[in-house]
Amino acid sequence: MGEQINLIYLYGFSTFLESKLFSLMQILKNQLNRDVHISIVFIHDGVIGTSYKNKISPAMTELLKLPISFYTMIPDLKARGIDSENLQNKIEGIEYEDLVDLLAITSKIVSWM
Repeated sequence: MGEQINLIYLYGFSTFLESKLFSLMQILKNQLNRDVHISIVFIHDGVIGTSYKNKISPAMTELLKLPISFYTMIPDLKARGIDSENLQNKIEGIEYEDLVDLLAITSKIVSWM
């Protein structure tokens, strides 16, 4: 067996831009078939739609069903007036220090903005 690849996507588009999410999901599904461990970090406008108090798009609902790790930047939530206490179940709120730690242990980083 080959070495498991770790990959982080930094996602900065609003989750209501469903065409962007559906394009990303096609790529993710292909990578998951290759036994890749994937994480997504929602940054900038990507944090929109990560809270229970916001409407969630159908594409985001489908994305959250994938077997990957999800994170959202707490400072970006605060900047947009979104409460970090009400995140979707599969999404973990992180600070900048946590992001640096994640990026330091990841072999590949993809910016999707």
